[in-house]
Amino acid sequence: MKLTQQDIARIINVTPMTLRNWKKNKPRLYEIIQKGFAFEEVVKKAQENADELKDLEEKFNIKK
Repeated sequence: MKLTQQDIARIINVTPMTLRNWKKNKPRLYEIIQKGFAFEEVVKKAQENADELKDLEEKFNIKK
């Protein structure tokens, strides 16, 4: 799920204006925040994939 700037601002407890100001005036901070949320999304997707593989393993009774 793609988060909007408003979503991100709410999650990190700042105003959307603060987030926009960081994007303009503190681009490195903004980049770190964006990468943090991207990393979280990748981890979530990896967990979903692992769960799906486990379900398939159980469904087809695959032994390791």
